[in-house]
Amino acid sequence: MKKRPGFPARLDLGSEAPPPTTTMAVTKLLSPKKVVAPQAVAKVAPVPVPVPKANRNKQVSAPAQLGLDSAAVRDRMVRKLAEQGVEDEQVLQAMGAVERHRFVDSALVNQAYEDTSLPIGLGQTISKPNVVARMIELLRQGRNLMIDGKLGRVLEIGTGCGYQAAVLAQVAKEVYSIERLRGLHERARENLRPLRIANVHLLLGDGMLGYPKGAPYAGIIAAAGGEAIPQAWVDQLALGGRIVAPMVTQQGQQALVVIDKTPQGVQQQWLEAVHFVPLKSGVA
Repeated sequence: MKKRPGFPARLDLGSEAPPPTTTMAVTKLLSPKKVVAPQAVAKVAPVPVPVPKANRNKQVSAPAQLGLDSAAVRDRMVRKLAEQGVEDEQVLQAMGAVERHRFVDSALVNQAYEDTSLPIGLGQTISKPNVVARMIELLRQGRNLMIDGKLGRVLEIGTGCGYQAAVLAQVAKEVYSIERLRGLHERARENLRPLRIANVHLLLGDGMLGYPKGAPYAGIIAAAGGEAIPQAWVDQLALGGRIVAPMVTQQGQQALVVIDKTPQGVQQQWLEAVHFVPLKSGVA
């Protein structure tokens, strides 16, 4: 039996060769279609909330001072998600179970349960709750997955602060999450360590290469958008699996694309317009 890396795992960039490519060229199949009007926007950094000079060095205890550990606060967020169209009960339960305020800067905890993206450093953001819920719901709706309870193994491209990985852990049996920015990788480790989530493996490496050692994946979800879906992702996707990711259209805009790997080949569908950070290679 192939041994899985423990928590937190790291990629060995020097020993892992890119997986063999298939005869199927994804970029030829993904011809952009008309994109509907934006419904949910992610990865847009809002104007930072100014912190009074006297309080800049003061640590804010969210649970003690703001009551953000209260289930009622998360319940209000979940009700809003349901009103916005999220129907998957497992996804709604997962969004209610994970305390989002633990993944944002102390100066921004008052906005933790608002439907907005927030800066997390290094030019990156934590996606708005609606986008996280929407993409995970799409992942679980794979037409060929025939889900019985939880998803199988999932690969997340772009760990960020670790919030989406924590939500994915609630609806998937195993989560591999890869981040190219060392600072964010370390921050995610710090955020997730106290939660002791046993089925999440954090990886430092080039997300465009995926993670062959964990393949095949029932689902792959990306928090960054490029000109095309990397062939490595399709190669590492299980038959019947699904990719949910933003991708740049011919018009230069980003839209969510859903890719299903079926016995008949790769099938894709374009959905609503979104805005994520660019998909980049390498480790920084």
